[in-house]
Amino acid sequence: MTNTIRTHTAMTTEIPGWLAELNEEDLHFLKRFLLVSGSLKALAEHYGVSYPTVRARLDRLIAKVGVADDDSLADPFRRQLELLLADGKLDPVVARALLASHRRALEEIAPRGERDGSQE
Repeated sequence: MTNTIRTHTAMTTEIPGWLAELNEEDLHFLKRFLLVSGSLKALAEHYGVSYPTVRARLDRLIAKVGVADDDSLADPFRRQLELLLADGKLDPVVARALLASHRRALEEIAPRGERDGSQE
């Protein structure tokens, strides 16, 4: 998935899907990270938090980008669950329960042979 934007030079640029999934807070963090040349110590000082706090935030952002860039996550519901989980906004136990319920609902809608293309 890509989004198109017009840049200040009137060129059209495609935004990668993983970048389009980042929220304003993620983009601000990424910008600050770049401006301090990747120094987590400087980033921690900027935000007034500890190094481990910044490291954890970066790890969540890395996980979120990984999920957003994963073409094997075709199911929009599962992709959204994975993004929320990577972003630390969803408890893993809750995510597993929601995914299990979602799978059961899909199984009720489409018989197994229709889902995987096999004949039963």
